[in-house]
Amino acid sequence: MIQNREKYTHFIKSEASRLGFLSCGISKAGFLEAEAPRLESWLKNQRHGEMSYMDNHFDKRLNPILLVDGARSVISLLLNYYPSENQIDDTYKISKYAYGQDYHIVIKEKIKELLDSIQTEIGAVNGRAFVDSAPVLDKAWAAKSGLGWIGKNSNLLTKSVGSFYFIAELIVDLDLEYDQATTDHCGSCTACIDSCPTSAIIAPYVVDGSKCISYFTIELKNNIPQEFKGKLDDWAFGCDICQDVCPWNRFSKAHNEPLFNPNPDLLSKTKKDWIEISEDVFKKVFANSAIKRTKFNGLQRNIKFLE
Repeated sequence: MIQNREKYTHFIKSEASRLGFLSCGISKAGFLEAEAPRLESWLKNQRHGEMSYMDNHFDKRLNPILLVDGARSVISLLLNYYPSENQIDDTYKISKYAYGQDYHIVIKEKIKELLDSIQTEIGAVNGRAFVDSAPVLDKAWAAKSGLGWIGKNSNLLTKSVGSFYFIAELIVDLDLEYDQATTDHCGSCTACIDSCPTSAIIAPYVVDGSKCISYFTIELKNNIPQEFKGKLDDWAFGCDICQDVCPWNRFSKAHNEPLFNPNPDLLSKTKKDWIEISEDVFKKVFANSAIKRTKFNGLQRNIKFLE
């Protein structure tokens, strides 16, 4: 049985690498005891703002066994999205993760192929993929699986590659070999805290989501509060500030996923282009992008707030 666990674990990690994942770590499925009080406190203090969905499925967020019958292992996967080129200077900014095609679709296809390979090689394995679209604490599982540590900006950080990657999970009813968590390497650095223009990182490792630029430009459906006028640093969709300033991101290397390559129109747009963008152009340029999540009206609202 132990031999099988070793064999299956090696196979899964080899397949993840073949499919282009940056790294793969595995944890034993079970209740996330340490995260429970932190999540409860975060919700109680309304750090989630208008993201009411965060209030739902509290138990499921902490226990993958409630999401997948007979779950035994959580396979955490990282996929690099760091771009080889960025937008021009002096423009309205888009978070790097949204440069290419919608990551939900790209990653789900890869995980589906991974699960197909597992079932072909091993047999009847029940599994379910999660890509930022279900009640799963992605960063907690990735940290538990040894893929990095959760930094002071609440992002998963990895010494060799930084933090510009997506996190996804495949939860399966299969016993595997489990990885060990790594240690925290933020040290005395406070670059992310000092650089956040809206003071959303209210304490080391605690982010008030309701003050985050990403929240304002993507999640918030109502008007952006006037008290933050002039503090969004030209971000029209998302925000990368706390990642850009993180010393560990000096090790970031460009991804090799063609589907994440940006539309040339995105990189070359000036502020004037963004202001004058029509709904037809928006639909054409961002047809397969995560940016469509904010919708045309949402993007217009953001840009008007930045003017």
